[in-house]
Amino acid sequence: MIEKNELIFGVRAVIEAIQAGKDIDKILVKRDIQSDLSKELFAALKGTQIPVQRVPVERINKITRKNHQGVVAFVSAITYQKTEDLVPFLFEQGKNPFFVMLDGVTDVRNFGAIARTCECAGVDAVIIPSHNSVSVNADAVKTSAGALHTLPVCRESGLKETLQYLKNSGFHIVGATEKGDYDYTKADYTGPLCLIMGAEDRGISYDNLALCDEWVKIPMRGTIESLNVSVAAGVLIYEAIKQR
Repeated sequence: MIEKNELIFGVRAVIEAIQAGKDIDKILVKRDIQSDLSKELFAALKGTQIPVQRVPVERINKITRKNHQGVVAFVSAITYQKTEDLVPFLFEQGKNPFFVMLDGVTDVRNFGAIARTCECAGVDAVIIPSHNSVSVNADAVKTSAGALHTLPVCRESGLKETLQYLKNSGFHIVGATEKGDYDYTKADYTGPLCLIMGAEDRGISYDNLALCDEWVKIPMRGTIESLNVSVAAGVLIYEAIKQR
């Protein structure tokens, strides 16, 4: 039995964890790995959303000196959910769903702080991409003050496809961006809602911005151009709660 947060090392052990459907945060593979067993590993990974990083073997050696065979996997601290499973469930319960999507947020403390705000505000789920994103590790859980143990987190391979699904399901998509058309208080947050927050350096990707129904911004009165993403998320989430 693999405990949450446990490290799994060795090609066969990692393959078995994937085949058993374990919630794996990410897998590190040494750059020049070439073996029949490694081919079996990549075959097992096909069709999954598990992020794989090719790294120098020295990085893996820093994590464990045991016989890792060039492969280590990190078991997630939580069980990820699927947006397409959650939406019908919430509608069947008579809920007016409210999701927060994080596009490219990589700082674990920001993620934990946003999750804590979401849990406090009664947000139904946080959606993150499986690649180029933060994931739910022990630090994120700690920063969230345990909120990530109760708040559903959906990890999706493509945010664009997820947004299209939400739009088709009747969700109103609001993007927070410095390119916003108007003040965040003027947006409509009353119906089924997905609020998108982007990375502090790049913001929301163009493809995802194109699917938004509204672009909103938080007015800046000082000389710094933007708020910390977790603070900005708190401002927008509670404006939505006020309207709802």
